[in-house]
Amino acid sequence: MPHLLNRLTLYVRDVEAVAEFYCWYFGYLATPADGGLIELQSPDGGCQLLLHPLAKGRKAGQTLVKLVFQVEDVVSEKSVFAKEGLEFGPVHQGNGYQFANTKDPAGNAVSISNRVFGGS
Repeated sequence: MPHLLNRLTLYVRDVEAVAEFYCWYFGYLATPADGGLIELQSPDGGCQLLLHPLAKGRKAGQTLVKLVFQVEDVVSEKSVFAKEGLEFGPVHQGNGYQFANTKDPAGNAVSISNRVFGGS
């Protein structure tokens, strides 16, 4: 039986700011949970995010995870995000696809990519 990945836990210093980021820009719905955690539900049945307060003494913003959001047109979506105040870096060419990167308020890597749609 295959095991499906359905949730990522992000350890962050400011769970509220990170929740607001994913709700505003990517349409997630936030639900507070015990222990200062916030559960984020994807609006389209995609991967859930669990925001967990980062323990004191732990380093934030290390690239240990990259969240990739699939879009059909990277250049077009990058413009839409920019109008909403979220800037992505340059569009990169992969092996038959495009992607662009940014960071969330906790320093986690976030990307938009058209890889699943078969490229540029």
